[in-house]
Amino acid sequence: MNFEFTEEQLMIQQAARDYAQRELIQDVLERDEKAEFPARHVKNLAELGFLGMMVPPEYDGGGMDTVSYVLAMEEIAKVDASMAVIMSVNNSLVCYGLTKYASEEQKQKYLKPLARGEVIGAFLLSEPEAGSDATHQYTSAEDKGDYYLLNGTKNWITNGNSASTYIVMAQTHPEKKSRGINAFIVEKNSPGITIGPHEDKMGMRSSDTHSIMFTDVKVPKENRIGEDGFGFKFAMMVLEAGRIGIASQALGIASGAFDRAVAYSKERKAFGTEIINHQSLAFKLSDMAVKIENARNLCLKAAWLKDHHQPITVASAMAKQYAADVAMEITTEAVQIHGGYGYVKEYHVERLMREAKLTQIYEGTSEIQKIIISRSLMK
Repeated sequence: MNFEFTEEQLMIQQAARDYAQRELIQDVLERDEKAEFPARHVKNLAELGFLGMMVPPEYDGGGMDTVSYVLAMEEIAKVDASMAVIMSVNNSLVCYGLTKYASEEQKQKYLKPLARGEVIGAFLLSEPEAGSDATHQYTSAEDKGDYYLLNGTKNWITNGNSASTYIVMAQTHPEKKSRGINAFIVEKNSPGITIGPHEDKMGMRSSDTHSIMFTDVKVPKENRIGEDGFGFKFAMMVLEAGRIGIASQALGIASGAFDRAVAYSKERKAFGTEIINHQSLAFKLSDMAVKIENARNLCLKAAWLKDHHQPITVASAMAKQYAADVAMEITTEAVQIHGGYGYVKEYHVERLMREAKLTQIYEGTSEIQKIIISRSLMK
């Protein structure tokens, strides 16, 4: 693995950093307070090519590699994890899934506008009774010949209200269990779709999270992704790659909090000197720096393996589990370093701490990642 970034990768990283530090920072606290969707920033990042980064140019994407995606995600998440998760879902789950597994007709109709950022997508897997155990899908897709009839409820859906294109997992053959699940492209404006209230979340507050209800929604047969029964395998393979995006988001949250902790420790004085000069705090920052670098290396390794068409199951699980746990630890320490100021909103670290928690939960909890890693050791 070459640790030297290309000129193009560095340009992408710098573009993401510039936008985050110049534009996202301006209203991030207000959007967090109001739980306001960052529509303006979504449009701007689409124009920068950040919503279809890894989609091939023939489908109107940026044709970038996964390493570039990791670098951009870290810079965005340093400032605004809500914007980062919107970007992650559209890139890692929706666009990646369609790029790799959709038919040519589906790519032309749905992938192109998603890659251009004209619309954004959502990935609908979780249900009230199916979180970590995604094999038990209660949303049903009854085969009616030339269409499927979709009924059920999905919850915790990022971009639930703002997305125009849903990728929905549903059970067609209950007797086959996970082998009877299918994946469908569903248009949000289809009759029979009801969007639940905006979830009032602890963190990631300006990304919109909703439950989505389906009542006799007709889905054309041509909107099924892959062969009959491919849905669960599709979801697992997409999530496997998607964990790189969430790992990168967790990395960004951690490094953003760390940068603020270092800056504050160079300004704040106690006992006659800047607090960074006190060994107890200097050692704390040293430990934080090492853990962030380890998380970054795991993210980049998983990205490099994906770009070189190598297996990523364990690498992406390791990156996601470690980076998420580090994000929670680093943000907690950043609040501690700020003291009382860390507990108020204007210093940002309390927000980053709230946002870090979700990275241990969604797209596979830290415990699920440990199951994946431990099973690999048993083989």
